[in-house]
Amino acid sequence: MRGTVVTRFAPSPNGQLHLGHAFSALCAHDFARTFGGAFHLRIEDIDGTRSRPEYIEAIVSDMDWLGLAPNEEAQFQSQNIARYEAARDLLTSAGLLYRCGCTRSDIAEALKHKPVPHGPDGPHYPGTCRTHPFEGSAPFSWRLDMAKACALAGSLTWTDLAAGQQYADPMAFGDVVLWRKDAPASYHLAATLDDAASGITHVVRGKDLFAYTAVHRLLQHLLDLPEPVYWHHPLLLDSNGEKLAKSKSSPALSVRRWAGENGPELIDNLRQGTLMLGISLSDA
Repeated sequence: MRGTVVTRFAPSPNGQLHLGHAFSALCAHDFARTFGGAFHLRIEDIDGTRSRPEYIEAIVSDMDWLGLAPNEEAQFQSQNIARYEAARDLLTSAGLLYRCGCTRSDIAEALKHKPVPHGPDGPHYPGTCRTHPFEGSAPFSWRLDMAKACALAGSLTWTDLAAGQQYADPMAFGDVVLWRKDAPASYHLAATLDDAASGITHVVRGKDLFAYTAVHRLLQHLLDLPEPVYWHHPLLLDSNGEKLAKSKSSPALSVRRWAGENGPELIDNLRQGTLMLGISLSDA
């Protein structure tokens, strides 16, 4: 693989990076460097009003401080809207997408009266707008008709460097949203398209995204995109054994940076597994 490996770190600028992000960036960076390959930084900045310029600046500053330099300037999803629109239109013309005008309260009410399967993201969408096409003027999303898409794709597999070959089961997610009411594209669609466009050969990301790979593998097949290899690395946990997260206000890297900590030294400690400040590695 020497010289051919391309990885990426793809944070969303909707909050400050924390130590878990540093570890994920380190895994992608070092994997590429081990094989003499390239490491990219992609800013996933299409999440409506949650994406803020100050967080973008902080991400770039944090990466510089850590010494995890990408091979080129950061890429921005907001520059790729035409790419997402083209894929949406292709899937729509194939009869695989349908409009959905349901609100969260609409879905919650429907679920009271219709039992549905549960998957990694919770209860499946009950199929209201699939069986009764939405034709209103209110904002709507585009959902993937999962049963139709899976029937078209047939059996799919993907490879994880830690877990081995996996059989993809996108049906476990039901009719996922691929085009949101409040953003140009869902994470599933945007990330899959951008990985292909950037020539990402190895998707290095946390184990919390393991299950989503089934949906991404399906989209790769439907859109005739190359299939990367995956490595879903262990997660950094806090002292309570829970994943570090922005939503839990995990300590920000910028706070450490402003306090005068040495970024490369922090990264070296992560590499050596000697950071014992109430945080542990888990491969569960």
